[in-house]
Amino acid sequence: MSLGHMIPDRAVEQLSETIREAAKQKRPLCIRGGGTKDFYGGPVHGYKLNTGDYRGILAYEPTELVITARAGTPLLEVEAALREKGQMLAFEPPHFGPGATLGGCVAAGLSGPRRPYAGAVRDFMLGVRVLDGKGDDLRFGGQVMKNVAGYDVSRLMAGSLGTLGVVLEVSLKVLPLPTFESTLLLKRGEAEAISLMNEWAARPLPITATAWRDGDLGVRLSGARVAVEAAAKKLGGAPVAPDQAQRFWTGIREQTDPFFSGEGLLWRLSIKSTTPPVALPGAQLIEWGGALRWLRSAADANTIRDAAAHAGGHATLFRGGDRSAGVFQPLPPVLMKLHRNLKQAFDPSGILNPGRLYADL
Repeated sequence: MSLGHMIPDRAVEQLSETIREAAKQKRPLCIRGGGTKDFYGGPVHGYKLNTGDYRGILAYEPTELVITARAGTPLLEVEAALREKGQMLAFEPPHFGPGATLGGCVAAGLSGPRRPYAGAVRDFMLGVRVLDGKGDDLRFGGQVMKNVAGYDVSRLMAGSLGTLGVVLEVSLKVLPLPTFESTLLLKRGEAEAISLMNEWAARPLPITATAWRDGDLGVRLSGARVAVEAAAKKLGGAPVAPDQAQRFWTGIREQTDPFFSGEGLLWRLSIKSTTPPVALPGAQLIEWGGALRWLRSAADANTIRDAAAHAGGHATLFRGGDRSAGVFQPLPPVLMKLHRNLKQAFDPSGILNPGRLYADL
């Protein structure tokens, strides 16, 4: 279903009507904005519920560091509006294509190289408007940071892959763009690079990104020029030209870097940052100070997931392979019960993006 050029209120009404009818018929719905992240998560199936036309920035208060926009608003449009005022989405969301939308950004819950130093998508969520699996129009949170009792539903939507509701509108906290940035390149082996990144994390350094691959360790410094230049002297390494540095970090965020076009399935291992080199076959790219290990490998899923669990984390089949066998690390019974209870509360008929997170959700 496409909303075309309907007025906003009528567009929401039609989405709600479609959900209510689908719930009556137990017909699965596939929520879709720009479709740039269809590859992520379980297989996409069901009647397409297109939110890409429900777009537009509703409110932006640069002095308050808050932006509110409809879910179908292109990420490019949001980022351009922020950039005009010297601000940004600090979690550096990957687009994976020009059609990426704000709603898809929230639903996928993915963050870029700045994530361990600034926060994840959920950390910037202030408020959200959603349609649940009964077609009810719900609002949670607001446009200010505050403590809440019980579930912070706005943050709960981040990374839920549309299984709990159709995101309509989002309010996000934004941050100022750094006044100065510099990227350094150091030649280090894998073990030494991991140790060094963890050592840096314990020091008051203006680091906003790290990445290691094939003996090269890149580190990005951001902030006041004096502070960045002072930190650069402490770290050493060779400075990288600004345009080359931008291509490098964008290539990692958008997975256009040559590493991501290699052979083998692409796995995403989220583990303890201090974990020594993980002995798995295939090529690796390390981000987030050692906490994120991208792996190109043909090893079987159990071997990879056992290694991730042993390192205090989990493994996700990010790209390629048979997704029907499961994309995310299996949950312990207690956590799976919690997921089922949430799904039942928000989507009792089980029609919203079924199977995108786990086969029985």
